[in-house]
Amino acid sequence: MKQSLDLRLGQHLTITPQLQQAIRLLQLSSVELQQEIQQVLESNPLLEEKELAEGTDNTEAAAPESTDDSETVNVETDEAQTTAEPTTDPEDSATESDWAESFELPIASNARTNSGADDDFDIDGRNSLPTTLREHLLWQMQMTPFSATDRRIAEALIDAINEDGYLTLSLEDVQQILSKEQPVELDEVQATLHQIQNFDPIGVGARTLAECLQLQLKTLDPAVPHLKEAMALATDAHLALLGARDQVALRRALKFPPETLQAATRLIQSLNPRPGAGIQSTASGYVVPDVIVKKIRSVWRAELNPDISPRLRINHHYERMIQRGNASSSNRYLQDHLQQARWFIKSLNSRNDTLLKVARTIVDRQRAFFDHGPEAMKPLVLHDIAEAVSMHESTISRVTTNKYMLTPRGIFELKYFFSSHVATADGGACSATAIRSMIKKMVSDEPSAKPISDSKIADTLSRQGIHVARRTIAKYRELMNIPPSSQRKSII
Repeated sequence: MKQSLDLRLGQHLTITPQLQQAIRLLQLSSVELQQEIQQVLESNPLLEEKELAEGTDNTEAAAPESTDDSETVNVETDEAQTTAEPTTDPEDSATESDWAESFELPIASNARTNSGADDDFDIDGRNSLPTTLREHLLWQMQMTPFSATDRRIAEALIDAINEDGYLTLSLEDVQQILSKEQPVELDEVQATLHQIQNFDPIGVGARTLAECLQLQLKTLDPAVPHLKEAMALATDAHLALLGARDQVALRRALKFPPETLQAATRLIQSLNPRPGAGIQSTASGYVVPDVIVKKIRSVWRAELNPDISPRLRINHHYERMIQRGNASSSNRYLQDHLQQARWFIKSLNSRNDTLLKVARTIVDRQRAFFDHGPEAMKPLVLHDIAEAVSMHESTISRVTTNKYMLTPRGIFELKYFFSSHVATADGGACSATAIRSMIKKMVSDEPSAKPISDSKIADTLSRQGIHVARRTIAKYRELMNIPPSSQRKSII
């Protein structure tokens, strides 16, 4: 085979590092973006945060600055030295310094006390990890006069209690686990469990729902009305009938009048079936909105949240230190970081522009939602927004993921405004979000003694021109955590 050289011209797509950075910033949430900016500020000396002067707005801060940064620093230093010049004699200053050194601790404590309301907060309490149910129970165990054996049993029982406060192991299993190291009697395990069941929260350490409710009922005042009937109702068999809303079987089994049964049921419903859930075990999650929607002069407008990311700029002092034609390592270091800083600012501006463009298009398409609520939501898919802003659907997907919009109706993720459509009788389309809102409204307005079924909901929507199958209604209802009609029926 003869070898030859062949020259061809062609085009291919190459993802440059700049494009990779822009794509990565585009899909970050507001919290992740702040962390990314902070990391870049710490690693790149040519990038700095532009601080807003007091009394100035974002428009003034965005204007180019003509003042030399180095001159500004020098002026501030001179002023600080002028103010720091002593106005007293050297002997007086020495006496004051000696007095401050001898009373250093009281002065520091008074300064913290009188520093203002902003500094008067519990740093350890705000930054410490939340207390778990296990830690809460172990703390109470340490305050209880247990013997060494009982303490081992109590630790094993507490380890077997789940987040809801229920004991997940049988007493026999706990006994077998403890007996591997030292023999333990079943009566000792039972007695220690009774001690733990007296801990806070009330009802912790129960093995069944009936036992949990009975532990809570035992702590009530004996003079509470219908307490005896509630104790009779708090059994496994009767609670199963209560959960099935079988009032006839309950009255037959307990032989209670309807009024007494209703009063006992109300008392049971006032108890906490998950006592361990009241102990904070996870840190609270906070949502920072990326876009703020307001109605200005009868027009809905979307603007970026100015607090989600700081304003960045190039450090002119280090930029002027770069010398052209200088091949030293320090000069190359500054040049590389200058280029990286410019790329990062450009990518950040591109992210903000894309996010604002997509958010304004969503607001323009869903104006009915902002005026009338979820029932007026229109069908919308990623392809519609991609065509409107002349971008790819994958870009729209990245922009709308983990991005939130603050509206007068609440905070919503941008993905919330996208939903499939259901055909109507007149040839139009109805949003799935609007249908779910209609179902939720029907369920909330239904009589508690005779809840509406999925078939009736489908018939009601059909009369309104929205043809939805019964299984679709059931799917939407389950997505909203609404139980079926048989479980929504109330016996009181």
